[in-house]
Order: sequence, then structure tokens, then C-alpha cells
Amino acid sequence: MPGNSFGQVFRITTAGESHGPGNVVIIDGVPPGLSLSEEDLLPDLQRRRPGQSKITTQRDEPDYPEILSGVFEGRTTGTALAILIRNKDQRSRDYADIKDKYRPGHADYTFDAKFGFRDYRGGGRSSARETVARVAAGAVAKKILAERGIAIVGYVKQVGSIVADIPDPASVSLEQVEANIVRCPDSAAADQMIKLIDEVRKDQDSIGGVSELVATSVPAGLGEPVFDKIKADLAKAMFSLPAVLGVEYGAGFGVATARGSENNDLFAASGGEITTESNRHGGMLGGITSGQPIVCRVAIKPTSSLSRSQPTVTSSGEPAEIVTKGRHDPCLLPRFVPMGEAMMALVLVDHLLRWRAQCGTDPAR
Repeated sequence: MPGNSFGQVFRITTAGESHGPGNVVIIDGVPPGLSLSEEDLLPDLQRRRPGQSKITTQRDEPDYPEILSGVFEGRTTGTALAILIRNKDQRSRDYADIKDKYRPGHADYTFDAKFGFRDYRGGGRSSARETVARVAAGAVAKKILAERGIAIVGYVKQVGSIVADIPDPASVSLEQVEANIVRCPDSAAADQMIKLIDEVRKDQDSIGGVSELVATSVPAGLGEPVFDKIKADLAKAMFSLPAVLGVEYGAGFGVATARGSENNDLFAASGGEITTESNRHGGMLGGITSGQPIVCRVAIKPTSSLSRSQPTVTSSGEPAEIVTKGRHDPCLLPRFVPMGEAMMALVLVDHLLRWRAQCGTDPAR
């Protein structure tokens, strides 16, 4: 299947299915000498793993990574890095009754339209299970970015109609995000979100929302002015994740009703550096980073797999009823956060290494 690779200088290739033996990622372009072990990958993998709370899927996967190549005596060698995460808790029997039925909101029909047949067990390659490999790769990318002082923090901004009050996205800490099971730094909103998710779960339904992702200490100058704009690569990265239906930066769709005089971020000099007085542009101008925090919001649809009966058709076009028996998240947002962070990290580290390759140095701090 084409389209299994992402990035240019820092390039990942993933393989695996929801109910196969495991998922693997091969990473090309990791600089040599980076201190790296399986334990470095675990924190983000544990944040993504299923079964972590009452408001996530109860599939029980340890998601322990195995580094197969590219590390010697605790340091990267500069050669291809391969990481394997085995599947331990598949229940393929849950899908036997619906193998010939098209699940509403899923890729069942489109896979059949493209390939003529499909792996019906949990969605196969189109399952969010595939993202475990991306999160492992993202953890490596984060380590490289951290050496440059760049940090990425994601959190849940909205669930249903409940919107968190986040006055300064760049000031949100990982500790604030991880303080509750819904990963919302606004504790009052988090309590309401958890209650809503529990309600829709009991009603055999699901709910969508918005995740906000923020990268801080990003130097000005990363990105390209035409096809490889940072905002374009970030959008592709986010839209490549399951269930994503919208991406916006900075003021986002709010610019549709603004005037230029209201929307422009005015330049100023501060401490000998050029900056802007506000950040409605979301940290990117002309496809190139401005030095302001990158602020990205991602809209996530409600989980398509429902345990309530829904009308559908079979692969032969016959009317049918379908109930999805597998274990599924009533809301995808809490587990999306580390996935979104990983994809943002992959884009930023790729452009950082591309800068080094083109200019021979790091961008100025």
C-alpha cells in the first residue's frame, strides 16, 4: 500500500494492523549520538494506550516498545531506527458477525471500493491502533526538539458544547494536562467533560470535540514558502490521523469576520529581537515560523463504532442492521492528545533537520 511514509529528512514508515501481530515504525534520519532507550518512549505510549481510564476503550494493551535496530550502547547510530509494538489483546471474534456489513462512518466501503477486499477486524490498517507506531516515532522526535529547547503540549479544548477556558495556550504545562483523565487543563471544564462522556457512553453513543496543540520556543525561519509550508505540512500530518475533520491555526475561522486592521499582528522589537505584539497568525507567516508559539486546533468527530443498532447495507447491497461489539472510546479526545503531539513533533523535527541540511547550522535562537 503506498502512502505509508511521512517526512523528508526525518522520515518514518509504518506497518501493521489493528488485529495483526503488532505495529512497527522505521525511522530514517535520526542524528547519531542521541541517548535513547525503550523507557524514553514509554511516557507518550502510556498516554496513548487503551484501557487507561473509564472514559476510554477497555482494550488492554501494554504497548511496550522494542527497539530492534539503530541503537548501540544506549545511543543512536545514525542508521535506520526500527521500533516494534506488539498487539496483545485483540478480539477478532468481536467482528465476525459484521465482516460483510459496512459500519457507518468507517472506511469499510471505501477499502472495498479501492482494493476489492479488506481486513474487517477492527478496521485493519485504517484503525487508530496504527497510531501507536507514530507516537513512538514522535517520542524520538520530541527528544531531538528538546535539545533545541522546543516543547510541544497538547490538551483537550472542547468536548461537545463544553469549551475550556485557556487564556494563554503557551503557558499550559504537561502536569496541568495530565491532572485529569480527560486531559483538559481547565479543571472545572474537565469535570463537566468527564460527566458528558460518561453519559454518552451509558447511552451507547459517542461525542466529538477539539484538541489544541501548542509548540513553544520554535525559532523563526522553519518551513518553506510554497508547497512545504509549515502550516501545510502540519495540516497533512493532522488530517492523516483517524477521525480528524478540521484544522485551524491562531485565530482560525475567526478571520472570516475580521478586518485586516483587527487581524494583523503588529511587529515590535523586544530585547534586540523582532517579535509580534499578538499571535493571531498562530506562529506561522508565509508558511514559515515567526518565532511565536505555534497554536493549532484539531476537530475530532464522534467515534463511529457504536454498540447501539444502526441501519446499513451488506457488501452485496442488502439492507441490514449493525451493532459494533468491539471495545471503543466513547470520546476520542483524551487519547488523541499524544497522537496530535507526535505528528506536530514529526513535522517540526523534519523542518529543523532540513534547515541544518540546507544552511549548515541551526536557526538562531
